[in-house]
Amino acid sequence: MINLSNIYVQYGDRILLNKINLVIGEKDKIGLVGRNGAGKSTLLKIIAGELSPHEGNIARPSTSTLGYLHQDMEIPLGKTVLEETLTAFEEVRDLEMRLAKINEEMAHRTDYESDSYYKLLEDFSYVNDRFHYLGGDSMQADAERVLKGLGFKPSDMPRLTDEFSGGWKMRVELAKMLLKRPDYLLLDEPTNHLDIESIIWLENFLVGNPGALILISHDREFLNKVTGRTVEVELGTLQDYKASYSDYVVLREDRRDKLKSAFDNQQRVIADKEKTISRFMAKSSKTKMAQSMQKQLNKIERIELDETDISVMNIRFPTAPRSGQVALDVVNLSKSYGTLNILDEIHFRMDRGERISFVGQNGQGKTTLAKIIVNELTYSNGELVLGHNVKIGYYAQNQAENMSGSKTVLETMEDSSPPEMRTKIRSILGAFLFSGSDAEKKVSVLSGGERARLALACLLLNPFNLLVLDEPTNHLDMLSKDVLKKALLEYDGTLIVVSHDREFLQGLTEKTLEFRDRKLFEYLGDVNFFLEKRDLQNMREVEKVNIQVVEKVLAPIVSNEEKKRLQKNVQQSERKIQEFEKEIAKMENEMGSPGYFDRPDISKLTDKYHTVKKQLENTLELWETAVSEIEAAGVSFD
Repeated sequence: MINLSNIYVQYGDRILLNKINLVIGEKDKIGLVGRNGAGKSTLLKIIAGELSPHEGNIARPSTSTLGYLHQDMEIPLGKTVLEETLTAFEEVRDLEMRLAKINEEMAHRTDYESDSYYKLLEDFSYVNDRFHYLGGDSMQADAERVLKGLGFKPSDMPRLTDEFSGGWKMRVELAKMLLKRPDYLLLDEPTNHLDIESIIWLENFLVGNPGALILISHDREFLNKVTGRTVEVELGTLQDYKASYSDYVVLREDRRDKLKSAFDNQQRVIADKEKTISRFMAKSSKTKMAQSMQKQLNKIERIELDETDISVMNIRFPTAPRSGQVALDVVNLSKSYGTLNILDEIHFRMDRGERISFVGQNGQGKTTLAKIIVNELTYSNGELVLGHNVKIGYYAQNQAENMSGSKTVLETMEDSSPPEMRTKIRSILGAFLFSGSDAEKKVSVLSGGERARLALACLLLNPFNLLVLDEPTNHLDMLSKDVLKKALLEYDGTLIVVSHDREFLQGLTEKTLEFRDRKLFEYLGDVNFFLEKRDLQNMREVEKVNIQVVEKVLAPIVSNEEKKRLQKNVQQSERKIQEFEKEIAKMENEMGSPGYFDRPDISKLTDKYHTVKKQLENTLELWETAVSEIEAAGVSFD
């Protein structure tokens, strides 16, 4: 177990962690929660050994292993996705070398009854068990399985990590962390760069992981599925609840209610005693008795209330100006970057007041379409028509990060404000928790959560009736997300939300558009309806479901060219599978011949055999993908 005792951290006048104690068991699944800036990430760094506390001690077994995923990790460049992921097996390769040495020594030993030989057998047993536990006999298969679970396609495996965005590089780092199977796994916001599919896959992986987990996340549903213990970091103290996040919320309120009741009762008792003491002190005959009562009163252990920071934003979107009945009409719209086709002849329509969520794997075009709608990107073909009097408000996925760091909070608001709103800027800032001198802070010193609040505040300066939000919850804590969702539920305009946060999307929209294979699939319900209809206990099964499961989906019209492409993919894969199977059968037949394994080139022959088997496995995966695409499109196999 890991034991933290009397951990104290202070920055300037602020005490971040005040003599806290925490014990982490070998199988604990802990959710670390609290407001932004409360000290969660600092505590995680201390547990990981990357930061030393000003006071206190940390004890961890020297033989235990620990993995720590945080937001500032950098992945080395120059290797393919698969090669970089396989570096996770460094310990496995060391174990493999140790096994080879032990086997070699055992082959030459004859002192079978000696103590040293028994010690050699014990070493072999430990190293062999550890080798298999860490996946030594299935390294590449395990790496590919985890990468696939996190959203990588077979065609991504040989690509250099240099070609991928920061979010996808973080997935590679996460894959390495999971494959190492450390005794203690520390994850700081692992879902920030994941889509819904990958989040659900990661949930299932972590639930089945036998080691300990300490997790920071603002995703309620993820916390509920993965953790069974919740540790709250609040104003320098820790509160430990043996409960999932949802149960913790109830228990926390119950605890505080009971504490407040006990505090109030104690204050009444103290006040009564102090009155009696004051009255007795006024009489010389009662002075000794009053002094005795005072000593007893001084010995009472006083109940202290948590100074809970429950300040939250106060958001209310302006009344939406009335637009035409049709707010947005997209007809046969396509978007390509060179030869890369992102959206292919998609179409959908939004009526005034309608609410739609965009979901699907990262890279499928959700943000691209959002930017096209707000006129930040041009489309290649087709038509996009905004309705009469439609005024757009847009929150970009990277809006908080892209604000000018050299400007103050007030200057940032002034730049976004029309003249008639200038007098209301400070009151709006106050509603977003920027009060007094906070308005003069430079944007560069703001936390991610503070920048997100400022970006949302800028949205309130202009009236709009079509609100497009791309990942608006990325930097918000639980309370702020609740406030934003409540404000959006009360917003009377037309709404598009791009998000991977299932709890945030629940009940927020009445229609869901899934982006998949350059097309749109429409579901007449919120994200829960979508998940239910897609039957996605593990959303990696999304490519394998039968077409009947999606009867209510308005399937896209597939062109003749697309049908031919899909049929060709299946036919090519089937031909390759037959070729590989014939080649494997031929090699296996040769293996049965006398003296085959005594040949001088046996190493090359064995390597070739395993290579062809791997090629067959990869081709089978490609065939499955092609079949799934052809089924989803309703195309025949002929």
